[in-house]
This record gives sequence, C-alpha cells and structure tokens, in this order.
Amino acid sequence: MLKKLLMVAAPAAFIALGVGEASQAATFQVLASGLDSPRGLTFGPDGALYVTEAGRGGTGPCIPAPGSGPDGPIVCYGPTGAVTRIQNGTQERIVTGLPSIALPIPEFSITVDATGPHDIQFDSTGKPYVVLGLGSSPEQRDEVLQIPEFGQLIAIDNLNGEASWTRLADLAAYEGLYNPDRLGSGFYNPYNNGIDSNPYALLIQDDTAYIVDAAGNDFFQVKTDGSGLELLSVFPERPVADPITGQTIGMQSVPTAIATGPDGAFYIGEFTGFPYPEKAARIFRLDSDNQPVLYADGFTQIIDLAFDNEGGLYVLEFASESLFSGGFTSPGTLIYLDPNGTRTTIASDGLISPTALEVGPDGAIYVSNRGFIPGQGQVVRISVPEPTSTLGLLAFGVFGTASCLLHKQKSANPVKNRVG
Repeated sequence: MLKKLLMVAAPAAFIALGVGEASQAATFQVLASGLDSPRGLTFGPDGALYVTEAGRGGTGPCIPAPGSGPDGPIVCYGPTGAVTRIQNGTQERIVTGLPSIALPIPEFSITVDATGPHDIQFDSTGKPYVVLGLGSSPEQRDEVLQIPEFGQLIAIDNLNGEASWTRLADLAAYEGLYNPDRLGSGFYNPYNNGIDSNPYALLIQDDTAYIVDAAGNDFFQVKTDGSGLELLSVFPERPVADPITGQTIGMQSVPTAIATGPDGAFYIGEFTGFPYPEKAARIFRLDSDNQPVLYADGFTQIIDLAFDNEGGLYVLEFASESLFSGGFTSPGTLIYLDPNGTRTTIASDGLISPTALEVGPDGAIYVSNRGFIPGQGQVVRISVPEPTSTLGLLAFGVFGTASCLLHKQKSANPVKNRVG
C-alpha cells in the first residue's frame, strides 16, 4: 500500500506547485524560501536560526524506497543535503555536500521525499551536531550507497569555511546488530520490512546527545565525543485493524520528536505507522527510568514538540488527517497544550508538510514548512501574542509526502545494550 501512496502522492504534489501565494496574515512571515526539504531548526549561540535541508537526492546509487521491494520505487543518492543560516534578513547555505537520497519523479524531472540531514543542535561550547536519516538497512547503506554518514550523528567541524564533518555515532549499525524492537506485540504485520533505521530528531544537554530513531522506534543517548552509545527506551506498537484486510496488525510508534520539559523529563512525540489513524498519535513522558509513560494522546501524526517558558507544549502535526485516507493533501496543525491540559489550535490550513518547530527567544514560533518538495521549502515565523490565542488560518500552496517516516512497521522490547 505504501508503494501506491508514493506513486500517487508524489506526482500530485508536483502538480500542486502552481497553487497560489501565501496569504499575508498578520501573524505569518516567511523568513527563508527555496529550501531543499527543510527539517530541524535551532537557534545558534550567535543568535542566528539554523535549519537542516534534507536535500534533493541525486542520480545514484539507488536503493529501494522506504517500505518497497526490489521491484518498487527507488530513492537515489546525491550530495545535496545542507545547513542554512538565517540571520538579519539573510539566508545562506553554510554547509553543503551532505548526503541525501530522494524519490525521483522522471515524468516531472523532479525528486521528492528526501532523507538526509534531519536535525541540528549546538553544545554548550557552540559546536554544531547534525543527525542524518537513512530509511533503510545498514546493509543497503554500506553495500549499495557506500555513504557511511547515513544513519549517523556527525559533528560539523567548521561552519565558516570549507565544509567538513566527523562521524560520531552509527545508529543504523546499532539497528543492524540488535534490532531492539524485534519482538513486537505478536500481531502479524505484512508491512514490516525488518531492520530499518531513520534517525530523525536530536537534543543535546551538556556533553550528551539524545536521538530518536523513527524507523527503529527507539531512543538513544551518546556522548558528544561519540562514545557510549546507549539504548534508553523502545516505543511500543499497538494492535489496530488493517483497513485493507480487516485483520489485526501491530501499528508502529514511529517517534519523531523529543523535548525536555520544565520538570527535566524527556517528552517524545510519535508519528504512528500504517494505517496512520487520526487522533492516534501520543506523547510519552520519560523520567529517570526511561520508561515511556503516556502524557497526552489524541493527536495526528506528530512531527515535532517544543516547550515554552510557561511550561506549555507546542505540538506540530504533519497532517491533520490520516495519510492512508488522503491526508497528503490535508494541512498540518500547530496546537498549544496548556500546562492545565487545555488545547488550542494556533495555526492550520497553511502548514503544508511542516517538519519541525522551534520556540524563539522572542516567544514566536518558527516552523519548517513545505518540507518534502525540494526547492519549495520555507522557514516561517508565527507570532503568538498570547499562548492561548487562536490565530487566523494561513494558506500556503503545496504538499509533499512523508514516506521516510511512515515505512517502519516493527515493535518493541525495552532492553538496554551498549556499544563503546
């Protein structure tokens, strides 16, 4: 089924490119445009806003697209990933040549649905780190792509000169060795394609990086020098009805977001796997024992989380409807979860394939938008005068696909392993 979604949604996304310009709502400002598949956002020590670009892939080598077999769609490699800096009204690609794979659409001479640099964070010394996705097995990466950076945490050695980086922690290799969610719930799942890694979100505290793997359904920590990679938690699958066959299958968690709460605990948001039901995405709280405890539910396809200074939580949904039933064309949604539990929709009908958010020092919300069609990506600023204010609806124009997050169909065994 995912192959059908890819083949249908990607050309439709390209056709939609001509839809009109963004409405100039008072709360909306485009800070950067023309980005290639924008993903994670963070403010650097210099006050600038940094965004990773997953790129546009290239001409190859190529491997099967996420969730597809050897006769299905392919994704192809190119060194088109990047990091862009936004400062004083100027956007500049300051790191280029990072690995990227994307789905080619030959009839339109474009690529879509890129996987590459997914998130960026700085440590206390101002050193930047980037996590790169994969959406496949380490075997495909090593034997076919032969690009070891995929599925790894890297340190960017220099932001102001010739780009270079250092590989630190190989999450894809860990998945290949241990496959932590291999036990599952016991329910048959025809969409399970085995060993699969796609690191997506990154958080750094002191000398430790914390990473969620959307395809591995797990959560890691590793020292910023690359030592002590450790599995902290695995996120469980749930039994759901397969809308195609009617039988019960195990639905993956697909964690895509990580934030630290005012209580010092970690909060993890999930996208959910096939069949991506509406209002089924959850947020887990992880205390010192690293066991996921339900914090909030009733969301749809969570793609990022961020707390504000009052302890409220912003929740960004990639789409407001199930991707299985046509949600590729539905808008994303930005929701504010007040500390007392009240939920307010901040923005919708205009967040098109949003992929990340960041709460700025000015209290505004910064969102990576149009995240899955290269050349169409944006970073937008949404002003929020009051945390519970409902803003006007925003209209952008195009949509993309999300297969790099959707293909994983495995489950959980909360055991810990460590590699040095």
